[in-house]
Amino acid sequence: MRGSAIAASLALTVIALSAAPVLAQTPVAPKPAAPKLLGAPAQPPAAPAPAPVAAPAPPVPFPAGAKIAFFNPVAVFQNSADGRTAVGRVNALIEKKQKENADKAKLLQGNQQKLQTSGSVMNETARVQLEKEIEKQTKDAERFQQDAQAEINELQQEVQNDFVKKLSPIVTEIAAEKGLQIVFNTSEAGIAWATPGLDLTADVIKKLDTKPAAK
Repeated sequence: MRGSAIAASLALTVIALSAAPVLAQTPVAPKPAAPKLLGAPAQPPAAPAPAPVAAPAPPVPFPAGAKIAFFNPVAVFQNSADGRTAVGRVNALIEKKQKENADKAKLLQGNQQKLQTSGSVMNETARVQLEKEIEKQTKDAERFQQDAQAEINELQQEVQNDFVKKLSPIVTEIAAEKGLQIVFNTSEAGIAWATPGLDLTADVIKKLDTKPAAK
């Protein structure tokens, strides 16, 4: 099982399971215009009511003598302890950066409002100084957002790579235990149908969750 194929399957999953959007872009408000609240993440649409969940079907035994099997790496990531921990790490960083972004936006908004309401009665020196401060805060906010997004992307890549490193040898181990010749990745192989007994996803999750942590 090639790690690159698993990584490709997980790339969008790591992002999708993380909080989104990450950071709203900070627009540069024209000086005379009324400022908007900057940096606030857009609210996602209300989630539809969950559909009734059917009782899980009993596991189907692995067919004796089978030499081919498959598993779903995305399902493993979503349902394993390591996968949930990885998503938690990414979400924690996103929330931290969102708070820092909101704090910067609040300071910038305060100065923009001050300029709008009091700029006409300020002396020239004070008004110019405030305008320069607003310009600096706007540039700093834009740079912060770019740096924060890069840091988040880097962590998403890191947790994905770490997960693949743990997952690949486990798939190889299960294949050896069952005497398999091929294990398909259902996210990449495009399998139209297979007997459920050949699905190793639950086996992979169980072995991954019970694997001793590397020292």
